[in-house]
Amino acid sequence: MVGPEQVFGKKKFPKLLGKKLDALAVELAKDVSVGDLGGAAKTLTGSEPRQLAVGLLPNRVSRYNTPTRAESVRRVVASSAGGKGKLAIILVADEAEHILAHAVAIGRCFPQYSGKSKAPRGRRVQIFAVDRQGKPLAAPTGTAKVVQAVRDSAELVDMPPSELNPETFAAKARELLDGLKNVEITEIVGDELLENGCGGIHGVGRCALAAPRLVVATYTPARAAEEEVRHIALVGKGVTYDTGGLHLKPRGAMEGMKCDMGGAAAVLGAFRVLAQRGCAHKVSLLLCLAENAIGPASYKPDDILTLHSGKTVEINNTDAEGRLCLGDGVSWAARELEADTVFTAATLTGAQMVSTGLLHGALYCADEGLEAAMVAAGKRCGDLVHPLPFAPEFYRQEFSSVVADMCNSVRNRMNAQSACAGQFVYNHVADTGVRFAHLDLAGPAFPKDRGTGFGVAVLSETILGLDS
Repeated sequence: MVGPEQVFGKKKFPKLLGKKLDALAVELAKDVSVGDLGGAAKTLTGSEPRQLAVGLLPNRVSRYNTPTRAESVRRVVASSAGGKGKLAIILVADEAEHILAHAVAIGRCFPQYSGKSKAPRGRRVQIFAVDRQGKPLAAPTGTAKVVQAVRDSAELVDMPPSELNPETFAAKARELLDGLKNVEITEIVGDELLENGCGGIHGVGRCALAAPRLVVATYTPARAAEEEVRHIALVGKGVTYDTGGLHLKPRGAMEGMKCDMGGAAAVLGAFRVLAQRGCAHKVSLLLCLAENAIGPASYKPDDILTLHSGKTVEINNTDAEGRLCLGDGVSWAARELEADTVFTAATLTGAQMVSTGLLHGALYCADEGLEAAMVAAGKRCGDLVHPLPFAPEFYRQEFSSVVADMCNSVRNRMNAQSACAGQFVYNHVADTGVRFAHLDLAGPAFPKDRGTGFGVAVLSETILGLDS
């Protein structure tokens, strides 16, 4: 059972489990140290159910946290829900709207991917939500779809690069989108990228065994045939493994770089939710897929690549590769697909973790209203985001080049690196007039050895809430 600390008082505890177990839960809670992020304890019952666990959430949170206490829910469930057999989780929620964030947090405690020789058997987990009086609460519409998409996206992040490369990622995307109504998928592969002006994705991935590609899926709502609808694009960085290129990462920095497609996994999951929910807007998905491998065909420092925007980029860091892929993706979304609003998601900079930490994605947004909508959506669903300063006039200069339109990496690494990286991507659509929001999720997508599916919920919640 999981709920705020106040719920576990003898006179406040709702009648839920029967007299004996209710009393045991209250007694067990006395030994829990809640602290800042919650605490848990469990015991054998001597009857059925065999075990009883309680998870106590802090009564209050700071204003940059979410009232849902989603991270605390994740922590107490992860620490107390081990074992085998069926698991029932009773959530005491302050509001029915909090159940989405709670369910996503719980879903993250049960990852799907395993490479063990004896893979663990699946476990049935049921979630019941009640208010503080013990009355049942209904989950918000689409909660189960969001949770499944989050878990599927986390599974992609967990897959090793020998199993997930640009080709197999594209196949997985097609598999996950198969059967969705009003969705069309196209794919631009290998040298076709150059023929279509996408020199960034091609340059990053051209020497890998699996060819780079741009996967484009578009969902068109039925009403689009009769009336004009907003067209929103979701662009994801899908670097399935990042060696750093010829600026090779050192030992200790390369391990874990299977996660560098976390942005593509996030937008794939969000797009799937939006199509399943019958989103009122036209939505396009763009997966910029490449492996930043090394070999004789590698792109090199001092090379100049031409991106889809027509802008030329001098390479001064082959480990700043994701922005090259996204530059092509956002330009394709704005110029070829004529999207009016573009969201990007990427594990783009290690500096994001310095800027906003492991639990807040960093948001670089050209539109104040869109920024506010994403922050609010993050608090509703538990995928917290925090704005970076949007100031192109301060950051464009960091990419100055004497031989090309820009370099791909900053001159001064102490000048808002994460914001600068977002600015580089924005450079390729700044003249198109699109509404632009860039989400750097390097920390939240892969905080400790496991993918989280971060980004799926906040992106889908934001877009579902946008005006027609």
